[in-house]
Amino acid sequence: MLNWDELDIHGHKAPGADAADRSEPRATAAGALDAAGNAAAGNARMIDSRDSAAVVRAKKALNALDVTQGLEELEGAAGRVAVDEKRMINCRADLNQLVPLKYDWAWQKYLDGCANHWMPQEVNMTADIILWKSAEGLSEDERRIVMRSLGFFATADSLVANNLALAVYRLITNPECRQYILRQAFEEAIHTHAYQYCIESLGMDEGEIFNMYREVPTVAKKAAWGLRYTRAISDPNFKTGTLFADKELLRNLIAYYCVLEGIFFYCGFTQILSMGRRNKMNGVAEQFQYILRDESMHLNFGIDVINQIKIENPHLWDHALMEEATQMIIQGTQLEIEYARDTMPRGVLGMNAVMMEDYLKFIANRRLSQIGLKEEYPGTVNPFPWMSEIMDLKKEKNFFETRVIEYQTGGALSWD
Repeated sequence: MLNWDELDIHGHKAPGADAADRSEPRATAAGALDAAGNAAAGNARMIDSRDSAAVVRAKKALNALDVTQGLEELEGAAGRVAVDEKRMINCRADLNQLVPLKYDWAWQKYLDGCANHWMPQEVNMTADIILWKSAEGLSEDERRIVMRSLGFFATADSLVANNLALAVYRLITNPECRQYILRQAFEEAIHTHAYQYCIESLGMDEGEIFNMYREVPTVAKKAAWGLRYTRAISDPNFKTGTLFADKELLRNLIAYYCVLEGIFFYCGFTQILSMGRRNKMNGVAEQFQYILRDESMHLNFGIDVINQIKIENPHLWDHALMEEATQMIIQGTQLEIEYARDTMPRGVLGMNAVMMEDYLKFIANRRLSQIGLKEEYPGTVNPFPWMSEIMDLKKEKNFFETRVIEYQTGGALSWD
């Protein structure tokens, strides 16, 4: 019986097909196959009388193509990669070779992020629209919180995405970490989409909301603080490899993961989720819960990256940078305390600015200890233990009890 693999594209029996079953050493057979494949590829590029002038020019250009010159432009050195050659920054191994994995935790976070996929349109906003448009639906204090939260977050996640895509991805020289960074950048796009979906659904003034980071002082300060740490590394000519440049990248990672995502988001998250616990603005609160789950993973990834860089480059983590990192986290906490007072000049939703200040100091202590620094607010306790329950919730059930949140796309996701 004739095997169709023995025929060429014209239906003729391929040369040597009768001998395919001979006990030839595998290496020799593979070498012969490589030679036949290379010859066939070369023949495909031969100029034919039926070729148009444009096709002839294209074939001539490809015949002149220097493959070695193109490969030299790829990041990293040539050759197969060994695990020990992989590093978080300043790695010279080929960055296009994903395996062998060195940081299994980075790959697992990528898989967890993919399993945790959701889209804003999946959330029903009907009840929120009715409540928002009702004159008696929400108090002025509650409306202020919703608008301030959407105003800050609508641009904050864009700032994070820009930092990731334009700077961090290029400078982190580990492919499995880059894989997660791409996933995170996509999630930041979903978050910005979610805020826009809420803003549009509620019929808010989009110009007012999206320009709060310019026009509202407590929002503008947070944005300006974060952007300070992006300027240097977002320059396309910025390169790591020196003590100064490597420290600059580490500062950026601390600013964005420990402060922007690790502190600046927590007042607004707590306020909106507290509103959901009171059966108000459930659609907005549900989306914030999904976003909080994403951000918790972003934070944990960033902490791991920072600590891995410290392990591989202990000379960077000197007394001066430790003091600077401490100041960064304290400054971020102070800015978020000011934002809390601005958004809650009076008690609302079972909380007030004093309670929020305690919570933010509690969060700041965690951020400091997570990167090996001394806690600066000793004795501070969490006044909102239910926030920890939301982040650590193992069952896939929305704590507002509005619906089961089966938004995973593959496998069971553990929040341990």
